[in-house]
Amino acid sequence: MKTGKWAVLLVAALFVSACGDFWQPPSSSGSSGSSSTLSSGAFYIANQQTDQIAAYTIVSGALTAISGSPYSLTSAPFAIAVAPSGAFLYVGTGQGIFLYTIASGGALTLANNSQVISSDLATTMQVVSTSTNSWLVESGPDLAELIAIPINPSTGVPTSTIEQKAQLPATTVQQLVVSPDNANVFVALGAGGTEQVAFNASNSDPFGTASNIAVKNSAGGAQSVAVDPSSRLVYIGETDATSGSNAGGVRVFNYSTMSEISASPYASGGLAPYFILPLSNGDYVYVANRTVNGSTTGNISGFAVTTTGSTYSLTALSTTASAGTDPVSMAVDSEGNYLLVVDSGGDPDLEGYNFDTTTAGKLDSVLSSATGTDPVQAIAIAAAP
Repeated sequence: MKTGKWAVLLVAALFVSACGDFWQPPSSSGSSGSSSTLSSGAFYIANQQTDQIAAYTIVSGALTAISGSPYSLTSAPFAIAVAPSGAFLYVGTGQGIFLYTIASGGALTLANNSQVISSDLATTMQVVSTSTNSWLVESGPDLAELIAIPINPSTGVPTSTIEQKAQLPATTVQQLVVSPDNANVFVALGAGGTEQVAFNASNSDPFGTASNIAVKNSAGGAQSVAVDPSSRLVYIGETDATSGSNAGGVRVFNYSTMSEISASPYASGGLAPYFILPLSNGDYVYVANRTVNGSTTGNISGFAVTTTGSTYSLTALSTTASAGTDPVSMAVDSEGNYLLVVDSGGDPDLEGYNFDTTTAGKLDSVLSSATGTDPVQAIAIAAAP
């Protein structure tokens, strides 16, 4: 199994906790543009090359390191996820998965006697918590398995050494997401398409039947996947899904029927749609294109989502937001003030955008920063709820 930083990066650096993934845009105040003096909740960035977790808040528009940041790791990080309670941060590394407790101000403390809670190489993961059970759902490269670790919601540690597993049809794991209703897990598998696995957190084995969504074009691959917060639509980012010089596409499926909507796929505005971020009200969805034809940097495109009865459609926004080199992960802070992007190739490592109060859906760049001594290779971001 290849666990080197560069070997795993190509298939790894994609997942953040679902609890911070949906952004409710602020209501318009009637003023023009957006404010660069807003504050944020805590958020965390995995710096793969420097083996660190950087923790920040934004105070009156200024990026501010949380006490103790950056936190040193003993191995390169590949994925991070925050528990829905906001009490725990899980960090997938080359040595396994580590658990941190999160203090009220966002500071991290290594838990579980500084030992891994699992030796799995998790490159994508999400915490699922219900009134009955909590699970850390994860997967990684070169292993055709979807894994669920039972965890104690009060302590964050596993309640059993037995992990539940579901077979996947391919080992090229890119990203997973659990639907907001906790009924399905979707796994983007590159050329292997996207696997849909039924999920029931109340069962001792939460995994159920599985089905596969084949790629649109046999030359392409599923890179990213997301489900809107009301579980109406499933979004899949694929390469070579559309025509033209930027052939990346976003495929859109009705969650209830898993039928593809009529105008899908939609051109993503780049070659590689590596992360998809729906807003909390479901009205907009944003796509981070890691590569763009004719450009050395990536971009962020956006779509307005329209519902007419039971029919859904997307309309591309008239503007895209510039990004750094290889944008791979997005999140929104708990205050809903900043959409945050990390670029694995830097230039810069971290970017922050406000939601424009005049032009619906438009992102305004207000923050740009390194997240350590470059090059840090920032590969994932997660926001505390």
